[in-house]
Amino acid sequence: MLLKNKLGINDEIEFAREEERITKLKAIELFETGKLDKFEVGTFQGLAEIHKYLFEAIYEFAGKIRTENISKSNFRFASSMYLEDALKNIDKMPQSNFDEIVEKYIEMNIAHPFREGNGRSTRIWLDMILKKEIGKVIDWNKIDKEDYLLAMERSPIKDTEIKFLLKEALTEKIHDREVYMKGIDASYRYEGYNVYKAEELKNN
Repeated sequence: MLLKNKLGINDEIEFAREEERITKLKAIELFETGKLDKFEVGTFQGLAEIHKYLFEAIYEFAGKIRTENISKSNFRFASSMYLEDALKNIDKMPQSNFDEIVEKYIEMNIAHPFREGNGRSTRIWLDMILKKEIGKVIDWNKIDKEDYLLAMERSPIKDTEIKFLLKEALTEKIHDREVYMKGIDASYRYEGYNVYKAEELKNN
């Protein structure tokens, strides 16, 4: 489903190409200008600032908490009714070591606070936390996208797999632009979101 966008593009393939081009340019700006270092680390506010910067030229909802309920496959992300409370609780989660950071990342993925662009924004957010707390980031070039997506889908039940994948890919190349940019590669994104009404949640 093609979301309403500021670009005035109605063709899905053309839109996907342009959206990826724009967000990658914006991501490079964040990295090279140092603006990324000015955002809060490990909070929803910091994540919202990342999302707004990447997507403000594309979506009206950039940086804003979604009001829709969304799902992928058979998994429903956090209900919009409880999303603000969930995000406040995530803000309070500790992030002093690798395990705590990944657990916080998983909870933010479950929250999925934006209508679109969650994966790309949250991977940058994750790397910011890792960089600050343990002096490392994820080298996304070392992670197979299918393995990653499957591990993330299973992470709300068992986080062992995603922790293993991410730990094996840790690197001290915190200033490497190629390592940073691989994290927002669209090939890592979740596809096939479904939108459903709050009434449907109540009835199931």
